[in-house]
Amino acid sequence: MSGDDEAYVYDEATGEWLPPGSAATALETIAVRDAAGNALADGDSVTLIKDLKVKGANQTLKQGTVIRSIRLTDDPEEIDCRHDTIKGLVLRTEFVRKR
Repeated sequence: MSGDDEAYVYDEATGEWLPPGSAATALETIAVRDAAGNALADGDSVTLIKDLKVKGANQTLKQGTVIRSIRLTDDPEEIDCRHDTIKGLVLRTEFVRKR
């Protein structure tokens, strides 16, 4: 098997076969946007735009709460983040605004 036969990756978002090493760049091209349309990146801080009940935590995060150091996920509509009282929190991007 030669080196040309392996490592082509199918990108489901675009429907194209990508050459080796392009998979990482394909993930970077997916634009993750907040409720106002601003681009989000790993490490950004966001503010909640509405009160959110947190399932499983019996807690409500209030509008205006600042969430620091977000991480992007494979889904462009979700971000992974941590709050002082809630670990492993996943928020939908439609409920946050970049600070």
